[in-house]
Amino acid sequence: MFIARLAATLLMLAAVPAAYAQTTPFDRLSPGALEVTPPTERVRGAPGEMAVRQRECRILPMSDVRRRIVDVAVQEWGYFGFPVRDETAFRGGDVPRRAALGAGNPWEMPFFERGFSRRLSPEESARVATSVAGYWAVTPQAAMMVSRQNGSWNGSGTPGRADPWSAAFVSWVMCEAGLGRAGQFQRAIAHHTYIDQAIRARDEGAPQAAFVAYDTGEAAIAPGDLLCAARRPVYRTLAERRRQMGVGARTHCDVVVKVQEQDRRILAIGGNVGRAVSLKVLPAVRGRSGHLHAGAIDEGRPVFAHLRLRAEPIEAHAIDNSPTVKALACADGFQAPARLAGVLPAAASSGQGC
Repeated sequence: MFIARLAATLLMLAAVPAAYAQTTPFDRLSPGALEVTPPTERVRGAPGEMAVRQRECRILPMSDVRRRIVDVAVQEWGYFGFPVRDETAFRGGDVPRRAALGAGNPWEMPFFERGFSRRLSPEESARVATSVAGYWAVTPQAAMMVSRQNGSWNGSGTPGRADPWSAAFVSWVMCEAGLGRAGQFQRAIAHHTYIDQAIRARDEGAPQAAFVAYDTGEAAIAPGDLLCAARRPVYRTLAERRRQMGVGARTHCDVVVKVQEQDRRILAIGGNVGRAVSLKVLPAVRGRSGHLHAGAIDEGRPVFAHLRLRAEPIEAHAIDNSPTVKALACADGFQAPARLAGVLPAAASSGQGC
């Protein structure tokens, strides 16, 4: 059934509009460049027939974790083709601007039209399906969620369309980064689970917890931290979430990978953003404490929680030093998307760093 379903969907490729053309993926690095168990190795079988393979999470010293969080997230961003979503386009409620980050190509800025929903081609959906399943595989509900994903391939509806997997992505990043114990990071299919864990760490101590929750602007934001927002209900402060601790909420968190103090921008990577692992350019302002206060993760969703990692900070431009970005600068024959000129060093975005 799956083969027939996939064959039928691949026939749709010719009808996909030019605006939905695929971004250029960048293969995951070799273990010698970055020691990571790919999410694809946590499942077996083809899309529609996938099953979970049990794989342990890494447990590493906290001194290694912050940089690994950044490096692992950046590698997945490359695997999905380096999509970029510039949230500064919505600053102040203005009409989205189209001047920066490669506006000449309709796919270079796929997110900036209000109401736009990115579509993956059937071919791309099939390519990333096992990766998404691998993200689910590290959560307590792994078998159920992979089964649901299989159902999207074998049933009616959009082939390969999965349940929202952004929390699973963050959980997998933390699993590979070295936070393998639940007491350090509570992996889950919903962000509010580990947000609440970080709030309890702030309120009750919980010395094993890797993250501690702050209101945005209350503490310095560094690469490896998490920034979180909520849609239903909309929270603006930790206090508002504290009144609903343990209750389900539509939340989303992204991994900080670069802080641009002078430009007042924060770059963060999240899962299931436009159905991909995408990088967001978030606006920021200087708060009363002197720290940057992150703006909206997307239109209408202010950042209400800054989950600060209990580890020494690393350089603010950590993404530039990640193995993936360094490899991008040296990759023969790889044409970096024009949008990367706005977020990565010139050598990496031009492919002429070696």
